[in-house]
Amino acid sequence: MGISNHELHNEFPQYGDLIDELNKNDPKFQEYFKRYTALDQEIEGLELRDSPIGDDKLHRMKQQRLQLKDDLYQTLVKKSNGQG
Repeated sequence: MGISNHELHNEFPQYGDLIDELNKNDPKFQEYFKRYTALDQEIEGLELRDSPIGDDKLHRMKQQRLQLKDDLYQTLVKKSNGQG
């Protein structure tokens, strides 16, 4: 199984400028972005090193990353539509 790049700009290239803007000006977005990035880097590091970690723990980490990504995406959609 290959290791994918889940960096937010790669996940949502259409929102690149908005991601940068919100990361500078929206404290809640900034906090979620930091958490997402840190978790993504941790997962990628574990996968690259083929570190001994239980499948359940890795699965939970990936689920948490997915939830954060969904929350960030919802914010991007709302902000791009002039809401919030």
